[in-house]
Amino acid sequence: MPAADDLHRRYMAANTAYRRHAAACAACTTTVPSQDCRAGKRLYEAFFTLQEAYLNHLK
Repeated sequence: MPAADDLHRRYMAANTAYRRHAAACAACTTTVPSQDCRAGKRLYEAFFTLQEAYLNHLK
């Protein structure tokens, strides 16, 4: 299941990237990006998309 392993790795990396951003960003929280933060929205969207793909793969 190498494709699923890679998808999981990318999903976790996107999660880490967003959480690191949120920890340093005054506007974003760990669960919701600020509407005013373009970087936060971009990182969260990447995380969300990969999470959905991974969870759909498990079905």
